[in-house]
Amino acid sequence: MQAVRRAVGPVRRRRFYQTVTIAPGESGYAVELDGKGVHTPGRRLLAAPTADLAADLAREWANQGEHIEPADMPLTRLATTIIDGVAAAREEVAAEIRKYIASDLLLYRAELPSGLHARQAQLWDPILAWVRDRLGADFKLAGGVIHVAQPAAALSAAAAALPQDEWRLGALHAATTLTGSGLIALALLHGALSAQQGWQAAHVEEDWNIDQWGRDEIALRRRAGRFAEFQAAALVLRALPDR
Repeated sequence: MQAVRRAVGPVRRRRFYQTVTIAPGESGYAVELDGKGVHTPGRRLLAAPTADLAADLAREWANQGEHIEPADMPLTRLATTIIDGVAAAREEVAAEIRKYIASDLLLYRAELPSGLHARQAQLWDPILAWVRDRLGADFKLAGGVIHVAQPAAALSAAAAALPQDEWRLGALHAATTLTGSGLIALALLHGALSAQQGWQAAHVEEDWNIDQWGRDEIALRRRAGRFAEFQAAALVLRALPDR
């Protein structure tokens, strides 16, 4: 059985380089392995718009051991998605974020148990207050999961806050899909939330269930992997602040 697992398991690529550096160029600051540029699956150069962000990418490559472990490179995965996908489909990506906002996680509250309802209010109401005060978007709350149409003015105000450049838009999309909330992602973009605060807000119900019923180690490992991806998105948003 072990031989079969080895035969059908993913092929691990050995580390083939010694040095990792960054170099400025037309595409930004490129990551170089032994002096040669790294290319994305779409055959584009792996490069970031700032030297600091490129250094964070280079650090992931430098930290690889004998084998290259893509699971340990969430920033690189996000960067390749942005470079290969988001840059050519900005409106489609923005439209998906707007779709999340129209039925945002923060707008649907548990009616019971009362303790979960109170915890949602504790963590979510300040975010909605920030959205209202900073973005001018006043959303309606709903009990349960029945869809409630949101005011057009609120949706327009939130949509106007979406970034236009592919890097921040791609990171915002990643944060949105990982949390189920475009409003959490927007608060993260504008520095109103830390990554830890945003992640905690996105997992109120899950954490409530853990408190009531105990930990599921497999689920927590999956959650840790998603958090690493969320941190990569937050890193991009910090490195390229709202402007």
